[in-house]
Amino acid sequence: MRLTVRLANFRALLLQALIVISVTTAARADSDDGIIRVKSAVPMTEAISRIKADIAGKGIKFFMEIDQSRLAADAGIKLRPSTLLVFGNPPLGTQFITSNPNAGLDWPVRLLLTQDDNGDVWAVWTDFGWIARRHNIRDRDAQFAMATKVVGSITSTITAR
Repeated sequence: MRLTVRLANFRALLLQALIVISVTTAARADSDDGIIRVKSAVPMTEAISRIKADIAGKGIKFFMEIDQSRLAADAGIKLRPSTLLVFGNPPLGTQFITSNPNAGLDWPVRLLLTQDDNGDVWAVWTDFGWIARRHNIRDRDAQFAMATKVVGSITSTITAR
């Protein structure tokens, strides 16, 4: 009986690890700059709408939307479409800050939607493993894995038409 329970727990942990690896592998950056980019299959406006709807559907707190290209235009500067979404789950995110107060520089989550010169839309965010290394946080592995899984799920809403 105990062996069966242990095997079931091991399989559950293995499955969770594989999910996290698959989400991060699909969105991994080519360099170690801590930036992850996912290409959107939908236009900017629809990408923003889908992501905001998914955030709300998950019960995650949405803090703000900053239209950086509009701010640039107001300053007389031309900027390709660029919108920053700020959101988070305080019970999860504040655990990083309790481990190292400087981690508050990277929380709540910031997700940038930007359009390149070819008209392609990208969702861009800072890799949570990189944030952990940046702030020398070694006691929140499960929480970083959960944050990675959640953002991967959120951005997956824009990868298909």
